[in-house]
Amino acid sequence: MPQPMMQETMAMPTEQLINELQSFGVRLADPRTGGTSRRGGAGPSDHTPFTIDGATVMIPVHNAPAFESPYLVERPDEAGRSRISRDGVVLADVSFPLRPKFYDRTTEDGIPYWKIATLHGRDVLATTVLQTCIRYQSRTKTCQFCAIGQSLAAGRTVERKTPAQLAEVARVAVELDSVRHMVMTTGTPHTSDRGAAILAESAQAVKAAVDLPIQAQCEPPDDFAWFERMKSSGVDALGMHLEVIGPAVRQRIMPGKAQVQVEQYMDAFEAAVPVFGRGQVSTYILAGLGDEPSEIIALSQRLIDLGVYPFVVPFVPIAGTPLESHPTPSAAFMHDILRPLAEMLRAGGLRATDIKAGCGKCGACSALSTYERGASA
Repeated sequence: MPQPMMQETMAMPTEQLINELQSFGVRLADPRTGGTSRRGGAGPSDHTPFTIDGATVMIPVHNAPAFESPYLVERPDEAGRSRISRDGVVLADVSFPLRPKFYDRTTEDGIPYWKIATLHGRDVLATTVLQTCIRYQSRTKTCQFCAIGQSLAAGRTVERKTPAQLAEVARVAVELDSVRHMVMTTGTPHTSDRGAAILAESAQAVKAAVDLPIQAQCEPPDDFAWFERMKSSGVDALGMHLEVIGPAVRQRIMPGKAQVQVEQYMDAFEAAVPVFGRGQVSTYILAGLGDEPSEIIALSQRLIDLGVYPFVVPFVPIAGTPLESHPTPSAAFMHDILRPLAEMLRAGGLRATDIKAGCGKCGACSALSTYERGASA
C-alpha cells in the first residue's frame, strides 16, 4: 500500500508533467491498478486515466514505452489515491477513478455493459458503434496507428452495438456513475454517409432514454445534409478527425484515409459549423507522426478561423499495430505546439469548457486544456 499522502510537491508545472507522462507512459507498481484501463480498440488504448492537480488525463500503461518509463505510480489505496515518482522523488499526488458501477450490469440480451460502452477519463461514456472498418483488413489501406479490430478479436466488445443497447447502457451509466457526456465513434462502413446514419439512429435512441450530451465522430459524409440529420437526431457536437495533415505523412501513415484530402475536410468543417455551432465541431490531430509543429499550428489557425476546435494530442503507440515501435513526441515538442495553440484558441474565442460533449471537452488525451487554463488566467 502507498505511504500516507504527502502534501503536493510537484517539481514541474502541471502541463509539463502531463506532457512528460504522456510521452514516457508510467510503470504501475501494481499491474491491477486502473480499473478502467483498456487494450486495443478505437480511441485511446493501452491507457488508464488518473487525476493530477485537478486534471484527469489518459496515460499509457500497457505499451512498450510505459514498461521502461522512469515514472512510477504506487499501488493506490481503497479510495484510488496514490503518488507518482521519478528516481525515488515524489512529484505529485494522483488518484484513479474507481471501477464504474455500470460495468457490473448486463443488457437484457446478456451482454456485459462494458462490452457496449466504456468510461473514458473521469465522466465520459465512450463507444464504437461499429467495430469494423472498410480499411482495417487491408495492409495497403489501414491506418497504421489503428487497433479497432483488436478488442473485437479478443472478445472484449461486440461488432455492432444496437441503438437499444446503447440507450440502456447510457441511462444506467448516468444513474450509477454520474456520466456527463458521451462519445460515439465508428469504423467507416461501405456507405457514402461514412457512418453518419448509424450514429444518428444511435443518438436518437440514447436521447430518448436519457438527457446526455453526445458527440458523434465519423469521416466527412458525401452529402453534407447528414449534418442537419445528425443534429436533429440528438447529436450535440461533431468530430471529423484529420489525425495527420501533410500529404506525404497522410499517405504513409493512413494510405486509405489519405484519399479523403485535407481540403475535403475543410469543406466539411465549413458546412458543419453553421449546423452545430462555433466550437461544437472539432478534429483530432496526432502530433509526432511527421508533421512539423509549424504545420500543425498553421492548420490549427485555419480551423479556429472556421470555428473548429483543433484537439492536438501526442501520438501514443499501441501494441500490435504497425506503429507499435514508433517513438512518442517529446514533452518539449508538445509544449512548442500546445502553448501557442492555447493562445490561439483564447484569441479565437474557443474553449474546451464550452464544448457540449466529446474529446475536446474531456481533454484527457492531451495537456491542451491545462495550457488553456494558463492562457486564460
